[in-house]
Amino acid sequence: MKAGSDAAATHSRAAFDDFYRKEYAAVVGLAYALCGNRWTAEDLAQEAFLVAHRSWPRIAELDQPGAWVRTVVSNLAVSAFRRRLAEGRAIARIVLRQQPAVDELSADDAEFWRAVRSLPRRQAQVVALFYLEDRPVAEVAEILDMAPGTVKKHLYDGRQTLARRLRCQEDEQ
Repeated sequence: MKAGSDAAATHSRAAFDDFYRKEYAAVVGLAYALCGNRWTAEDLAQEAFLVAHRSWPRIAELDQPGAWVRTVVSNLAVSAFRRRLAEGRAIARIVLRQQPAVDELSADDAEFWRAVRSLPRRQAQVVALFYLEDRPVAEVAEILDMAPGTVKKHLYDGRQTLARRLRCQEDEQ
């Protein structure tokens, strides 16, 4: 009995392989016509043939298994189109509603923050948290995991450096 079922399985595999070779190019062509993208068409055709392969004993009994696989690829193409359309609409909604997270800086502000970014890393972090976010020294210390005295020292040093740099730039103008 095992030999008979192996022979039937081999025959079934061979029948599917023949079906696949015979129909593949036409099914990809249909998918391409429906979706307009060669790579997507090949993916859709592969997916349709995978569905056919999983149910091959039933599909093989149909009068026109090629028509069945074309129906599947047509449905997959419509689903892919709807999915891309929905994704595009979602992206458009996000982009159209999106407001800049931060307003553009004035020339003076931009110059100041450029000077802040040129400070040593810890000084720049302390200055930004203290002035931009208006956080007290204790919160800055907690955020940066340092002692409040260290925050005060970085704040003092940062202010001194900024005053020198910005004063020099003012004098040059």
